[in-house]
Amino acid sequence: MAERADAYRALREALSLHIPDERLIHDALRTLAYGTDASFYRLIPKLVVRVHDEQELGHVLRECRVRKLPVTFRAAGTSLSGQAVTDSVLIQLGGEWRGVEILEQGNRIRLQPGVIGARANQLLAPFGRKIGPDPASINSCMIGGIAANNASGMCCGTAHNSYRTVEDMRVILADGSCLDTADRHSVAAFRKSHATLLASLEKMADEIRHDTPLAERIRHKYRLKNTTGYSLNALVDYVDGLEILKHLMIGSEGTLGFIASITYRTVVEEAHKAAALVYYPNIDAACRATMLLKQAPVAAVELMDRAALRSVENEPGMPEVLRQLPEASVALLIDVRGTQLHELEARMTEVGRVLADIATCEPWGFTQDPARYALYWKIRKGLFPAVGAVRDVGTTVIIEDVAFPIERLAEGVGALTEVFQRHGYPEAILFGHALEGNLHFVFPQGFERDGEVERYQGLMDEVAQLVGQEYGGSLKAEHGTGRNMAPYVELEWGTDAYALMWRIKAAFDPDNLLNPDVILSRNARLHLENLKPLPAADPLVDRCIECGFCESVCPSKNLSLTPRQRIVIRREIARLTALEAPDAEQLSLLTALKKDYAYQGMETCAGDGLCATQCPVGINTGDLIRGLRHDENAGDAHPGKVKVARWTGEHFTRVTSGMRGVLRLADGLNGILGARNMQRLSDMARKCSGGQVQQWTPSMPANAPRPYIKHLAQPLGRSDAPSGHVVYFPSCATRVFGAAREDRDARSVTEMALALMDKAGFEVVVPQGVDSLCCGMAFQSKGQFEAGDGKAAELAAALVTASDGGRLPIFCDTSPCLAQAQAYAQEHLEVVLTLVEPVELVLDYLLPHLTIEPLADRVAVHITCSSVRMGLADRFIELARRCAQEIVVPEEITCCGFAGDKGFSTPELNASALKDLRSEVAGCDYGVSNSRTCEIGLSEHSGLSYQSILGLVDRASRPAARL
Repeated sequence: MAERADAYRALREALSLHIPDERLIHDALRTLAYGTDASFYRLIPKLVVRVHDEQELGHVLRECRVRKLPVTFRAAGTSLSGQAVTDSVLIQLGGEWRGVEILEQGNRIRLQPGVIGARANQLLAPFGRKIGPDPASINSCMIGGIAANNASGMCCGTAHNSYRTVEDMRVILADGSCLDTADRHSVAAFRKSHATLLASLEKMADEIRHDTPLAERIRHKYRLKNTTGYSLNALVDYVDGLEILKHLMIGSEGTLGFIASITYRTVVEEAHKAAALVYYPNIDAACRATMLLKQAPVAAVELMDRAALRSVENEPGMPEVLRQLPEASVALLIDVRGTQLHELEARMTEVGRVLADIATCEPWGFTQDPARYALYWKIRKGLFPAVGAVRDVGTTVIIEDVAFPIERLAEGVGALTEVFQRHGYPEAILFGHALEGNLHFVFPQGFERDGEVERYQGLMDEVAQLVGQEYGGSLKAEHGTGRNMAPYVELEWGTDAYALMWRIKAAFDPDNLLNPDVILSRNARLHLENLKPLPAADPLVDRCIECGFCESVCPSKNLSLTPRQRIVIRREIARLTALEAPDAEQLSLLTALKKDYAYQGMETCAGDGLCATQCPVGINTGDLIRGLRHDENAGDAHPGKVKVARWTGEHFTRVTSGMRGVLRLADGLNGILGARNMQRLSDMARKCSGGQVQQWTPSMPANAPRPYIKHLAQPLGRSDAPSGHVVYFPSCATRVFGAAREDRDARSVTEMALALMDKAGFEVVVPQGVDSLCCGMAFQSKGQFEAGDGKAAELAAALVTASDGGRLPIFCDTSPCLAQAQAYAQEHLEVVLTLVEPVELVLDYLLPHLTIEPLADRVAVHITCSSVRMGLADRFIELARRCAQEIVVPEEITCCGFAGDKGFSTPELNASALKDLRSEVAGCDYGVSNSRTCEIGLSEHSGLSYQSILGLVDRASRPAARL
């Protein structure tokens, strides 16, 4: 052990010559957090290295090879089979691996491994193209994982997976050498330097061509979806060693080398879509329909058994028929697409003709309605999380995917169901890609109680025998072999093919250092070892299945922890805390985790709630962090902080007035000293105060004027208002922060709002005592729930009065504050209030009274987290497009990370979240959003002036002619 520890220390010292120490991570908290993936295995790396380029990666591989230390590559960590965990060195890809090059008008695309799959499709959409693979996790998984696992999906089949659509790739091998198959000079050099490797591959291919039974077995296996073992079809499909190498890399799960970029041939994205959800009385009828649909013009056919449908039937919005289906029924979701509407209609007619003679439980038909279409796919995509949401605390969710020859699919379903029943898994559900005979089975599994590991082993042994031997199917159809199926590869493939796979591994990686035990393992119990504990930590997050879908939208993902990782560490803290007799090492670990979590988990969490929009089970990790902040900052243990919060709430007018005074002073000093000296002064004060003094930046606004005061009035306002009345609640942020010196529009948000509403002919009513009002978010985000609820209740009462008991619409100029007030009102008030934020105000109330003439500007648009959560993103874009000739919505930017006041107190969070903003909005004239504090950070990190979208609408509009 000491010798190995010395090896890792020596490795860190060697790597520090090329990679900064902050990217050589070896503390207990982050190695655990960063080392966790979506599988049910836990291995904690000794070292996590965040590499930024190929040179750094080559250094890591060479230094690890010298010391015989294993290496594992990690992209998004959404893999389900344990192929992205290690107890050695984990190479983690960050945001520097997101290069994209669109070629030949979208017919090809070159992608680096850190590009999220959905992002590639967004970039291809204007060309009517997409990448072939379409895994269910495409909104979160990255190209590196898609290629390394040969992921497919609902509409992909075997024709459009990575193996079939790869054109070129750039590969870094175990010895640190690089091959670019698109570069003839690189190819020529590689043929000389690695002639032995290429000759070995060509020799294996030649042997197979002369071994007819083996060649035929390989061809048979790949007429199905198959990701078990290496892509042996490369040895029968190609003769040139370079082509063999390229295609062996697909599906190799990081065990043969690192894919630094891949060039795909893209496929057509058909614009017109329709779907039907067809209920058959039994599996035989559903499979007869599937066989007929195999030759029909369909994009996808998804099978769901009765148990699967039952798992979602009580979810909101589900069709009533789901609760009335017979016990043996099976559903097929049939998706049809066309490039033109007439093509779609012809295909729907053909599918109807093909299925006309097979009886169904209910009459059926296709829908082209986007909402209904989305609902059908929501049913299908909600099956896996539905099991995760209802499992017992402490259990995990197992999802496996197998493939049967399609002609034996009905038999296979029956056989699998019987196996699950016999081993005590009655809650298992079956669903999958029927056209490929590809079935996923999902069930909850605990490993803590006696006998559970043995029960799971018995199940997997029998499933492997059933699928791999009796039916000649694939034990892993599309999720990759990983650790949990590595012990069964030989059972499926046979001794000779298995030996061939070991020869391939030895040719690429003779020291077995690249992801050892993944795909190939001599350990027959590998799939039963290093099982991940999932102890109860908090009811808010105990349903988390650690899938990682949340990570792509988290603003702290490149700074500290993601939502998944925050939950992982809370679970470990809970596990260690629950130990009856912890030893010294465990106590030391618990102390270290608690200490580091204060910053990594709590201080750097924006609490924006975007994670809940991506989470399959709807977890808002921000709620967990706010609860922890409450425990930390409130209650009997911290009476002083409670008193400060209570005093602040009770004297809110004085507090906001004081803040305006500070801003007035800061703006005056800025005018005298200049921005550079002012920045230095701020940095010095912040350093001397230990971070207690908040950050000043050149984008800091001056104090806001108070033009809303003259609108304090009785609830009904003037009776002669030509367009009506609106209650206007200017948030505390817009009451405090005015325009910055560099802003394009010198007006404050309240001035813009009042001018626009006046232009549209609305009489404005401002609640009495507005300067003391607050939605409570400023308190809630810090865990001061009592003070926050008090301010929220005070605001709600004032809005009820000002709106004449809810009769008048209520406008709040700041989206997050509106969302907070709306949530409180819906939960606590009997009166129904109509609360709207800037985009809703304009589109639903002002627009009929305005004439819009788009400005000849290129405008950057930032949609706040609250707008996304309220479903307003598309409406925001619609409004911006009406007002400007060109808009830019940075696809790589989600939450800005300003998070109320964290842009001042934890500015590194805002900087990390927006580190790519400047390049994404280059060439824009200015930016718009709907949260004043967010706009401060956006201005700082973009080089543009960001202000309220109300100003854009005001400049682009004039009063409509009145009849």
